[in-house]
Amino acid sequence: MVTSASAYGDDALGQLDATAVAEAIRSGTVSRTEVVDAAIARTQRVNPALNGLAYEAFERARVRAASATPYGGFFDGVPSFVKDNVAVEGMPTMEGTDAWDPRPERANGDFARTYLSTGVIALGKTQMSEFGFSAVAEHPRLGPVRNPWHTDYTAGASSSGSGAFVAAGVVPIAHANDGGGSIRIPASCNGLVGLKPSRGRLPLDANMRQMPIRIVANGVLTRSVRDTAAFYREAENVWRDPKLEPIGDVTRPSRTRLRVAVFTKSVKRECSPEVREQTLTTAALLERMGHHVERLDEPPVPASFIDDFLLYWALLSFALVRGGTSRFGPSFDRGKLDNLSLGLEAFAAGNLPRLPLAIARLATLRRRMLRQIRDYDVLLTPTLADAPPRVGHLDPTADYDQIIERLVDWVAFTPLQNVTGDPAISLPLGTSADGAAHRHDVQRPPGARGDAARTGL
Repeated sequence: MVTSASAYGDDALGQLDATAVAEAIRSGTVSRTEVVDAAIARTQRVNPALNGLAYEAFERARVRAASATPYGGFFDGVPSFVKDNVAVEGMPTMEGTDAWDPRPERANGDFARTYLSTGVIALGKTQMSEFGFSAVAEHPRLGPVRNPWHTDYTAGASSSGSGAFVAAGVVPIAHANDGGGSIRIPASCNGLVGLKPSRGRLPLDANMRQMPIRIVANGVLTRSVRDTAAFYREAENVWRDPKLEPIGDVTRPSRTRLRVAVFTKSVKRECSPEVREQTLTTAALLERMGHHVERLDEPPVPASFIDDFLLYWALLSFALVRGGTSRFGPSFDRGKLDNLSLGLEAFAAGNLPRLPLAIARLATLRRRMLRQIRDYDVLLTPTLADAPPRVGHLDPTADYDQIIERLVDWVAFTPLQNVTGDPAISLPLGTSADGAAHRHDVQRPPGARGDAARTGL
């Protein structure tokens, strides 16, 4: 029996996407207070089943919604959530763990300033995997974040709470960020639109800017392509990297016919038959739309990529665990960390001599990829190698070797664009037979024309 969790109801939010909610508020059809109250009620109704809430700021949201002064921004009054790894004034930032004592942030970080300037009202923060290292969120004490389509399955991670809440109808838009697929993975698992933008498209908080290779990108999870397009249009009115071409107002599909390369095999293995079939079905749809599609039997990715990325991923854990007290305060207790974080830290510690070469190869990957796939505008792949697993498949209390083997096996396609810095979007184009969603990743290769948000796919 499928157990689902839906928050949709006959209230001020109805089944509206974020753009429609904003339009309803501006027209006076509904008030900011009504939509915020509706979102709070929806959160309280489904969170016991989904476990997506990390921190609630309901009263603060109500006060802002009731303010007689508009806050401005296209999404003024639209309820939303922020993932629990960026700084929001007055809210703690726990990064999916309880390894130190929570303390409220003194000021908004760089991303929150931009996000809140679009007009969204933050109801609180959403759950994530510990430090964002796992592709599922199943904290030993906090419990798993569950998929609203089928609560026996994972909602994906690390932006799991945001994905679950948007898919369930709690809010129409929520913050997510992506260091190895963490916008696209929950988008895939929950049937959402999830764009990892080009490197530099949105600001990063200081701690994320300090990485040797900036693999993390902020973004949003939405239920409609127009909401994602509208968000990026509005965000660049607040903050824009002058090195990137403006996105502007994307209101229709591009008329450009694209050169599409499709592959279903990762460096590690072929994806599952079900995922492969749905990916090729999408490729056939693109062909019928007039795009030129070519099938690649082998992935255009160096064989060393998985090992290099895993070692870099482990380096991030090494820095967090070894520097925990200085970063998180004297209450930091590594004994409260999960086996994945500790296992990655130990893996990095045992392989430090290999790190410089691995980082050097990753740093030059974009140039190497550009030469190999210069004839294509878009890469079409599965977002994940298999449909979403049941809760417990990536249990963080299991042995590290088991966790990492299963993690690398499942998250086989998404990390590439984190390293190259190119955009990639997961679109809702398929559903697994057991009711847990899975989707396809559309990636812009280095040097291709336009931005992934502009392809109209």
